[in-house]
Amino acid sequence: MFCLSLLEHNLPVPPHLLNRPLVDAIKGELERLFLDKVISNLGLCISVYDIRSIDGGFIVPGDGSATYKVVFRLVVFQPFIGEILSGKIERSDANGLHVSLGFFSDIFIPAHLIVQPSELGADDIWVWKYDGSELPLDLNEEIHFQVTSIKYPSIPVEQDENAKPFSPMQIVGSINGDGLGLLSWWAD
Repeated sequence: MFCLSLLEHNLPVPPHLLNRPLVDAIKGELERLFLDKVISNLGLCISVYDIRSIDGGFIVPGDGSATYKVVFRLVVFQPFIGEILSGKIERSDANGLHVSLGFFSDIFIPAHLIVQPSELGADDIWVWKYDGSELPLDLNEEIHFQVTSIKYPSIPVEQDENAKPFSPMQIVGSINGDGLGLLSWWAD
């Protein structure tokens, strides 16, 4: 789920930060640039783990920033296909379930990947019909799901006013399997 990724970046450090210790100024700029952002085909950047090397310090004519070649490691949220994750159901509709991990909310479980036989009940809540009983998938309930795909869509050139906000990383999951679904289903 989390991994360390080694990156190299040519980082301009603005002049107003050059009075600070170099490592602190560079770490602050790396955090400003990368934290809470998605790097395509890598994942969501959580934290700057360490700085491996700093080279350079060249000043480009006409710009007061010193540019350094920085090699560093980031802690990245990078789930793999088949991984089991725990989250909470944020909302439910005819298309499926929308799940949140707390720090990441672009997770969708389509209707055909919800445990079967299920149907959409009252108030847009999915209900699993199991052995003569009805088990609802209520909002804010903790759920185990399996990652089936991870998408990194390209940034749209134009977006309608009414469109949902762009999501740079989307996870599709499934709860159609043993041990998946609400934690309360599998207690005892």
